[in-house]
Amino acid sequence: MLLELQGVGKRFESAGGGAVLEILKDINLSVEAGESLAVVGPSGSGKSTLLNIIGALDRPTTGRVAFEGRDLAALDDDALAELRSRRIGFIFQAHHLLPQCSVLENVLVPTLILRDADLKASAEVRARELLQRVGLTERIAHHPGQLSGGERQRVAVVRALINRPKLLLADEPTGALDAGTASQLGELLVELNRDLGVTLITVTHAAGLAERMGRRLELRGGTLVQSSEANNP
Repeated sequence: MLLELQGVGKRFESAGGGAVLEILKDINLSVEAGESLAVVGPSGSGKSTLLNIIGALDRPTTGRVAFEGRDLAALDDDALAELRSRRIGFIFQAHHLLPQCSVLENVLVPTLILRDADLKASAEVRARELLQRVGLTERIAHHPGQLSGGERQRVAVVRALINRPKLLLADEPTGALDAGTASQLGELLVELNRDLGVTLITVTHAAGLAERMGRRLELRGGTLVQSSEANNP
């Protein structure tokens, strides 16, 4: 088991100790290594909040989150940062590429914390291999402003994979793309999940992307209310 959530809840108090806004309620979820999972639901249902908690970007108000058997509540901020940088990859709707850097340089940003020269050299080899895999070899020296929206998002996918994460989290990864480009990116994510064995969790409004995942959960009113098997090609 890669990931386990037990009784996870998240609430926020308004300024001055007023009303309490409950975002997530008693979330229970188990994810095995190598799975692909979509979380769907209306806007405001708590999908991104859930993903942030899974990715150790936020802490739950109640409940327990365990990653590879480690209780995240027992980790300090430095240990959580290490976990995020080495074990979890993130893809967002906005690609967050650095405009002044080339495609290759953007992909290698997560490796800047590496101190070992050999590890840095192998990271560049991996970056070039992954860029070739996603069809961006000819764009390796280009800057983000010279790329299409789909190409920029593919760069973001490679950047998320550069440190060989066990878990890939995608928050509306196709939300800013046209239908054709979104379909191509969805196919790429499925291929990477299958071929690299990286566990994939995506939150999305896109029915087509959700249907490509091996499992689909619905988040409504802060609670997981429905589970269904998707038709993974």
